[in-house]
Amino acid sequence: MSNTDKTVVRLVGITKRFPGVLANDHVNLDLYPGEIHALLGENGAGKSTLMKILYGFYRADSGKIYVHGQEVQIRSPLDARKLGIGMVFQGFALIPALTVAENVALFMARLPRVLRPHNLHRVVEEASQRYGLELDPNAPVWQLSVGEQQKVELLKLLLAQARILIFDEPTKVLVPHEVEALFRVFAELRADGYSLIFITHKLREALACADRITVMRQGRVVGTVRPAEATEETLVNMMFGEHLAEVSRPPHGRNPGEPVLELRHVHAPRQGIAPALEDLNLVVREGEIVGVAGVSGNGQRELGDVILGLLRIAKGRKIFRGEDATRWPPRKLIRAGIAFIPEDPLGMAVVPWFSVLENFALLDPSRFSLWMGLRLSWARVRDSLQRGFARLELTPPPPYARAATLSGGNLQRLVLGRELSRPYHLVVGLYPTRGLDVRSANAVRQALLCAKEEGKGVLLISEDLQELFSLCDRLVVMLRGRIVGEFRPEETNVTEIGRVMTGTGVVHA
Repeated sequence: MSNTDKTVVRLVGITKRFPGVLANDHVNLDLYPGEIHALLGENGAGKSTLMKILYGFYRADSGKIYVHGQEVQIRSPLDARKLGIGMVFQGFALIPALTVAENVALFMARLPRVLRPHNLHRVVEEASQRYGLELDPNAPVWQLSVGEQQKVELLKLLLAQARILIFDEPTKVLVPHEVEALFRVFAELRADGYSLIFITHKLREALACADRITVMRQGRVVGTVRPAEATEETLVNMMFGEHLAEVSRPPHGRNPGEPVLELRHVHAPRQGIAPALEDLNLVVREGEIVGVAGVSGNGQRELGDVILGLLRIAKGRKIFRGEDATRWPPRKLIRAGIAFIPEDPLGMAVVPWFSVLENFALLDPSRFSLWMGLRLSWARVRDSLQRGFARLELTPPPPYARAATLSGGNLQRLVLGRELSRPYHLVVGLYPTRGLDVRSANAVRQALLCAKEEGKGVLLISEDLQELFSLCDRLVVMLRGRIVGEFRPEETNVTEIGRVMTGTGVVHA
């Protein structure tokens, strides 16, 4: 099996450096015909960089690439597609105003001069049915769920005749039943002889669907194992070189104090396909973590936007620390003491082309100003960054690295360190651990627990029910823009909450 001619892809000695970061360090990787190969590692381990080199998005500094036994030069994604290599990125490349069929047609090679919609629809329908993708060719992409949009991306690759398929964290934004459906598609593709590389940091998913698992750590390959030879514990040890304990709230904590945040009969207008918010009543107290559960698209993101002042309140009141903050703009809320930890720090919380230090100083530059605000003291910024990360027991990212070059985990650590090192009274976490590896997710959870123990209020919006049960003092469930139930974790279970989330369970407050 080690013979180059038996591999579909062989990477030999791949090395890639960015300023201040060695992303890949002499990496070797093999992919065989009809194989699902999971590439596992913590955020920043070099997984996505390695696959972007294979797809031609980056050029390796050194190393060789073999496809079907022949050494090749892949200088661009076009070169990769000519070799039958396709990649589904975490951020989809679809045009929302066009239909499924039209988006697929834009990616297809060798289209006829006159493209008949009927023929295109038939091709899309046949491929959709063959692999259980269940897509309507006439559906506008903007109306599709995230899981359905991912299916469109896959369909684009299949109809462009790619046989080597790379998926970068494909389950990051999927709910459990969508993950199961995706893995069924993977199995169908494997049966038809496609070769798949599945980038992930989720141990259970790697064990569930892969034929082989390669683990990367700090830019290097630690080893390759078969699922039958591995457990979650052995994979964690390979990923981190240590055992990681689970993070959960202590059984007996401090009693909640005064309300930090109150929403009183809040209504907010509909945003696109998201539901309007109707008659929301919510209280978050000092020294308390309140969790918000719900199936994606039921108003959780809009709830966060209302609290942060990004979405106008049409009716009702928002009270922050006893003051009416209904009309306060985001900047005033931030200065009043709201810290925000988003799911997508690169898109929502940092400036990509700014350095770590510049982003750290971004929200409140007055803390570091000199000469009546005419310049900043970068020494103060560095000192605050170091002290903030030390207090959270986190390793800070390289101070002069640009935010766009950081991994998802390092970006989230940057936001954590910045938000929790300044004065605050309420933390709003909007899916803050989504897409993070075990260690990075644990760091976020521990930071939220520390905020609670310091008497801060915490609102945690998450689709991970196990996370909500382990951290939260109270849970509320959102459905179609309403809060339909309130629970204490010790008085309910995941199954009951799941039923309320889907509208089939008993609602109570």
